[in-house]
Amino acid sequence: MAKKKNTLLVAVSILISFLAIHVRSDGSDHRYKLDETVPLYANKVGPFHNPSETYRYFDLPFCLPAHLKEKKEALGEVLNGDRLVSAPYKLDFLAEKDSEVVCKKKLTTDEVIQFRKAVTKDYYFQMYYDDLPIWGFIGKVDKEGKSDPSEYKYYLYRHIHFDINYNKDRVIEINVRTDPNSLVDLTEDKPVEAEFMYTVKWKETTIPFEKRMEKYSQSSSMPHHLEIHWFSIINSCVTVLLLTGFLATILMRVLKNDFVKYAHDEEAADDQEETGWKYIHGDVFRYPKSKSLFAAALGSGTQLFTLTIFIFVLALVGVFYPYNRGALFTALVVIYALTSGIAGYTATSFYCQLEGSNWVRNLLLTGCLFCGPLFLTFCFLNTVAIAYSATAALPFGTIVVIVLIWTLVTSPLLVLGGIAGKNSKSEFQAPVRTTKYPREIPPLPWYRGTLPQMAMAGFLPFSAIYIELYYIFASVWGHRIYTIYSILFIVFIILLIVTAFITVALTYFQLAAEDHEWWWRSFLCGGSTGLFIYGYCLYYYYARSDMSGFMQTSFFFGYMACICYGFFLMLGSVGFRASLLFVRHIYRSIKCE
Repeated sequence: MAKKKNTLLVAVSILISFLAIHVRSDGSDHRYKLDETVPLYANKVGPFHNPSETYRYFDLPFCLPAHLKEKKEALGEVLNGDRLVSAPYKLDFLAEKDSEVVCKKKLTTDEVIQFRKAVTKDYYFQMYYDDLPIWGFIGKVDKEGKSDPSEYKYYLYRHIHFDINYNKDRVIEINVRTDPNSLVDLTEDKPVEAEFMYTVKWKETTIPFEKRMEKYSQSSSMPHHLEIHWFSIINSCVTVLLLTGFLATILMRVLKNDFVKYAHDEEAADDQEETGWKYIHGDVFRYPKSKSLFAAALGSGTQLFTLTIFIFVLALVGVFYPYNRGALFTALVVIYALTSGIAGYTATSFYCQLEGSNWVRNLLLTGCLFCGPLFLTFCFLNTVAIAYSATAALPFGTIVVIVLIWTLVTSPLLVLGGIAGKNSKSEFQAPVRTTKYPREIPPLPWYRGTLPQMAMAGFLPFSAIYIELYYIFASVWGHRIYTIYSILFIVFIILLIVTAFITVALTYFQLAAEDHEWWWRSFLCGGSTGLFIYGYCLYYYYARSDMSGFMQTSFFFGYMACICYGFFLMLGSVGFRASLLFVRHIYRSIKCE
C-alpha cells in the first residue's frame, strides 16, 4: 500500500513539474527600455471559417524580414499548429512610426492569383507581440452593387496600423487595424507594383500587467453570454431534479413493493414460482460475453474519466487562460501518459475478478482500445495535412517525441498497473450464487432491444448538455474564446448524474423483464450519449458553421469521432459502475436460495 502511495506521489510530482515547465504564466514577464526590440512573431494564415486549415505566414508572398528566424516551440504549441517566425515589422518599445515602408515589390501574375484566392477565402493572419495575440484580414472583396461574381473586385491590404498600450516599462495591449484606403488591386491576372507599409502608435494605460490577458476572456463573460450559460445550467438542473426525483420515487416505491412481496412470498409458500428480477438471481452475476474486451473498455473509460477530472482541476486553477499556446494539448498528452497505469490496473484487476486467464492479452487490448483508433485517425489526417502543406501536419521530430512518450512512459505504466491489478487478487463481490446453466431469456418487445434502449439512455444526458455544446464547438472549431470552466464543470457533473440515473433505471426495467444480460447493456446505454454528441457534430457542421473543403471536413469529423468515442468509453464506465452498485444493493437486500 505504501509503495502504491509513493508511486502515485511521484507521478503527481512529475506531472506538476512538467506542466510548470511547459505551461507558462500570463505572458512573458519582460520589462523593456526605450527603443528596445520587443519580439514580434508571425504565426499563420488561413481561411477564417476553416480553423484547422492554417498555413505558414510566408506561404503567401509577403515581405520577408532581413533575418528569418524560427522560434523554438513546446510540444503543445506544435500540436496546436503554431509555427512562429520573425515578422517583417520592427515594433521597438515606445518607438512611433508613420507609414514606414516594409518593402516595395512587384507581385508576379502567379503571386496576384495566390493572393486573390486567399482573399476570396477570407484569409486572416495571426501574430504574437510580446506573447499577446493579434489578428487581421489580409484583404477584402468588394461586392457592393454587384450581383455577378465576375464583377467582384479583390483588394489586398498593404498598410497595417499597430496601436500599442503600455504601462511604465511593460506592453499591456496591442490592436491591429488595416487601412481601407491603402489597397492593392488583385482583380486582374497581371503583375502589380505594391508598397507595403506600417504605422506604430504608443499610448499609456493604467491597466496593470497582471490583468492584460483579461480582455481576451471578457467576451465569454459578457452579461448576455452569461445569461445563456446560466439558462443552460438551470435547464440542466431542472432536468436532473425532475429525472432523479421521478426515478428515485418510482424505483424506491417499486423496489419497496418488490421487497415486501418477495418477503411475503418466502413466508407464505417456499415452493411458489418466483417472478421479476428475483427470478433471475442465479443468472444476474453471470460474467458477460467477451469479458476481456469488457474489462479493457472499463479500464480505458476509467482512465479517460481520470484524465477529464485532472484537466478540469488545471482549468479551474487558471492554467488554461486564453492564448496560452498549446497548454491544453501539453496537459492532455502528459496526463494521458501518466494515467495509463489506472487503465492497466482497472482492466486487469476486473478481468481477473471475472476469472479471466490471459491477462497479458487483456492488457494489450486495453492499451490499444482508445490509442489504436486515435493513432489510425491521426495517420490519415496528418497525411491529409501534409498533402495540403498545412501547419496541422506534425513535424517528424514531434512524432518521434510522442512515440517516445508512449514507449517510455505510457506503456511501462500500463504494464505496471496491469501487474498490480493481477496481483491484487480481489474476488468479484456477488451477493448471490450463480447457477451452473443460464436461464433462457423470455421473448421481449422491440423497444426493449439494445438500440432502442441506447436511444432512450443517450437522449436525456445529451439534452442536459446540448446548449453548452454550442459554445464548446464554437471555441474548438471557431474563433470564440471559452473561459467559464466553472460552468462547464457543473454541466459535466450534471452529465455524470443523469447518465448514472438513467442507466440504473433501464437496468432495473431490464432485470424486471427477466433479461439478465445487463453488463454490456448498461455500458452501451451509459456511453450512448457519445453517439448523440456525434450526431450534434453533423448538425453543427451543416447548420451552425461555414466550414468547407476536404481537409477541414476530414479534420472535424475525424477528430470529433475520436472525442465522441472517448466520451462513449468514459460514460459507459460510469453507467456500468452505477448499475453494478445498484444490482449488488437490490440482491443483497433479499434472501435467495
